Amino acid sequence: MPTFDIIKKHNCKSTFRVDSVLGTYDIQSREIIESFKGEINLSDSWQIGLIVGKSGTGKTTIANQLFSNILINSFEYSSDSILDDMPLNCSVQEICKTFNSVGFSSPPSWLKPYSVLSNGEKMRVNLARAILDEKDLFAFDEFTSVVDREVAKVGSFAMQKAIRKTKKKFIAITCHHDVESWLLPDWVFNTDTMTFHNNEGQKKNRPNLKFEIFQTGDKSRYWKMFSKYHYLSHSHNNAANTYLAVLNEKICGFISILHFPHAKSKNIKKVHRLVVLPDYQGLGVGKIMLNEIGLIYRKNGFRFNIVTSSPNLIYSLKKSNNWIMTRFNRTKEVGKKSNRPEMKGSSAKNRITASFELK
Repeated sequence: MPTFDIIKKHNCKSTFRVDSVLGTYDIQSREIIESFKGEINLSDSWQIGLIVGKSGTGKTTIANQLFSNILINSFEYSSDSILDDMPLNCSVQEICKTFNSVGFSSPPSWLKPYSVLSNGEKMRVNLARAILDEKDLFAFDEFTSVVDREVAKVGSFAMQKAIRKTKKKFIAITCHHDVESWLLPDWVFNTDTMTFHNNEGQKKNRPNLKFEIFQTGDKSRYWKMFSKYHYLSHSHNNAANTYLAVLNEKICGFISILHFPHAKSKNIKKVHRLVVLPDYQGLGVGKIMLNEIGLIYRKNGFRFNIVTSSPNLIYSLKKSNNWIMTRFNRTKEVGKKSNRPEMKGSSAKNRITASFELK
């Protein structure tokens, strides 16, 4: 049960400028005194906490007083790839799994240095790094302070999901109240009012999302927008039907569907490309697109399949009651030697892939 009664004093020296301000604004003393007093009643079962309030209300001061040994302001990143900046004792599989868990699910971005990532990607990489470290409790100061507010909210939701899959405890410190309903903290300390609120008994429901899917004929334009985030290939078959996902009136996802030629079955549709923009990864956008588009094709009499080598998607579809796994192995190359143009660029050589069909 952390309690604090903090008094901060600062006595500035007498200078011409200081004395001028004292006289102009009738300030009686050069000594500035601030007091912060409160109590945070923590149970043993919490996992996510939030210290929130306006600038200057004592968030960082309180965090330094109570959690100085676990407070994270930044990590050091110096490698050509962020993969090599992760803790040395972690396997590649552990790192990739953690990246995916925090919604940082674009393998091409894993090969980049930290300095060139977007602010949203940096936020997720920092959380992944903290999860991979050995500490069971950690806190982030200035949480989401340098990212777009929409990105901050989506990122917060992805982060709380990742934390709850572990046994770790996480405290976010921020001046932005808008992340609370997305971070779904077990407790909140508001420095504006110096009050503590326990949320552990409340349901952790995802905020309502205005999610829409549209078919688009402008294939090349939108594929350019998404191609660099696809884990497999920058190519796209122009014969595919393409759809865009829009979240709160902002484009967030792309899916395209091809007719799959089969010797016996003439009614198979197959996912050609599925991509979610980095800022929206971790919300389940990709799975929503698969289910919604797949349902449309199923209602029109088609079978609907996807082949993927993404461990995160394989795990998600295996858990789903809506999908059946039809194959899981390392397949032979089919793209470069195929005479079928619709299969060009779809090689699965040397990759473990899984095939799923929508029920």
